[in-house]
Amino acid sequence: MGMIANDWQPAVQAEFKKPYYKELYNFVKEEYSTHVIYPPSDDIFNALHLTPLSEVKVLILGQDPYHNDHQAHGLSFSVPPDQDIPPSLQNIYKELSQDLGCYIPDNGFLEKWAKQGVLLLNTVLTVRAHQANSHQGRGWEQFTDAVISAVNEQDRPVVYMLWGRPAQSKIPMLKNPKHLILKAPHPSPLSAYRGFFGCRHFSQANAFLQEHGLEPIDWQIENR
Repeated sequence: MGMIANDWQPAVQAEFKKPYYKELYNFVKEEYSTHVIYPPSDDIFNALHLTPLSEVKVLILGQDPYHNDHQAHGLSFSVPPDQDIPPSLQNIYKELSQDLGCYIPDNGFLEKWAKQGVLLLNTVLTVRAHQANSHQGRGWEQFTDAVISAVNEQDRPVVYMLWGRPAQSKIPMLKNPKHLILKAPHPSPLSAYRGFFGCRHFSQANAFLQEHGLEPIDWQIENR
């Protein structure tokens, strides 16, 4: 697991000393040495590396990393530029097109969002190849709860986009009155038609940021 070197380090360093994290670290190390695990170990903390805590404007919470070959690279919903766009992200792009008029790009690489302050966080940060949810319940959830708590403590406007029940289960942690919580069904093909389409979260987020004097997010992902 790559080290965290930016301002997330003081925010989460207490976690590294807790018994659960030692168990998690040993489990993950063993998994990488005996199985194919995604994302690559250097990419596990990409969401934190690319979006420093002091720059978080929006938090989009996913669950598990993608478990098919070469998709996961440490950002929720994102895939490397040479990979096919997964179904949930296709639906995110459809909503963005309806909401803000963005064209639908030819790739699913969301690093542009991360570099603008969109924290693309999964609640579990590793997975065995082709085995969805295989690293759930091993300690990642406790670690990412600490990340979410650190965002909650920020004394400035932050938007949470919580799609689906697992993401919305974090709402009791989010007690900062300066922050905006947006809820919708998950963008997966199984549930997007139940209210993800038409939720207008992207324009709502930008309006909230602008109301508070912050630069809005440029949500357009460009073609390669």
